[in-house]
Amino acid sequence: MNRESRETPNQDFIYGAWPVMEALKASKEFEKVLIQHGLRNEVIKEVISELKHLDIPFQFVPIEKLNRVTRKNHQGIIAYLSPVTFSRIEQVLPEIYEKGEDPFLLILDKITDVRNFGAILRTASCTGVHAVVVPVKGTALLNSDTVKSSAGAIYTLPICRSENLKDSIEYLKNSGLKILAATEKGEEVYYNEKLTGPVALIMGSEGEGISPEYLKRSDLLVRIPMAGTIDSLNVSVAAGVLLYEIFRQRNQ
Repeated sequence: MNRESRETPNQDFIYGAWPVMEALKASKEFEKVLIQHGLRNEVIKEVISELKHLDIPFQFVPIEKLNRVTRKNHQGIIAYLSPVTFSRIEQVLPEIYEKGEDPFLLILDKITDVRNFGAILRTASCTGVHAVVVPVKGTALLNSDTVKSSAGAIYTLPICRSENLKDSIEYLKNSGLKILAATEKGEEVYYNEKLTGPVALIMGSEGEGISPEYLKRSDLLVRIPMAGTIDSLNVSVAAGVLLYEIFRQRNQ
């Protein structure tokens, strides 16, 4: 296998300073941008300024990382394109209330597997979730695998990127939502709790679970009871269990 064939096949990207700048001017939706460490020519500076202005995540990386994506003349910059347009929870939430509905939100704390991410989005769509909130950094890329795993649900749900999940959780709490966290540390079994009304469910990453700072801000910690020797579920399965219980209670 040659190096060129190791390009990321399931994620659309563009490379080169001027192509990236033109894409920014054309209002293309970016997932993230990789920029070579130490690269500071005038065009790159202009690109960085525009990325900051538009709140598009970017990071400085070694040239070796860029070369693993493509061996073409990337000029020290590669931009991943997103298949969806991201929303802001501060815009989405008031619209839900204006419809006279109780908000039902899902917060994903650094879900890194694209297929898990897609499967969760699919279940969220099927259970009536109004919007999904994800952090800007540490979340799986939205690529063709995510789209396929979601069975197209990725196009039916507002996906809201948050620069700071802690602030987003506080905003939701102050807006009247109960914050529900799924964790093995929870004292209460999920189906014994009242999960109706405005609610936001937090699901944690595959390896580390929910960050302690988000657990501290949660109103209710619940667990899924387990039997046998395996002490945890795949995050997409666990999300399905909890989302459907909330769906059941909301539709009794």
